[in-house]
Amino acid sequence: MEEKRKYPRTEISEPAYVSSGGSVIPCVVRNISREGAAIDVDNPAFVPQHFRLVMAKDPSIVHACRVTWIQQNRVGLTFIGTDAAAEPPPPDGGR
Repeated sequence: MEEKRKYPRTEISEPAYVSSGGSVIPCVVRNISREGAAIDVDNPAFVPQHFRLVMAKDPSIVHACRVTWIQQNRVGLTFIGTDAAAEPPPPDGGR
């Protein structure tokens, strides 16, 4: 099958968390790239369409995500922008 991704994915096996609205679901990141990732979860029915993926080893690494596909317990994600808390707003009148 032809690879259609713009950026190659790196195979990993890192614990992480699906975080949304105060709920946290453990998961394992199976592969990741600049644009997205694939995670394994116990029950994909509990994964919301939009959430934050928080890496367990370094909770400062947070990706805003949307679900792209689900196959059994694996969920494909697309990263959507950057975390607003990690990027300060541009200064007013910075000309």
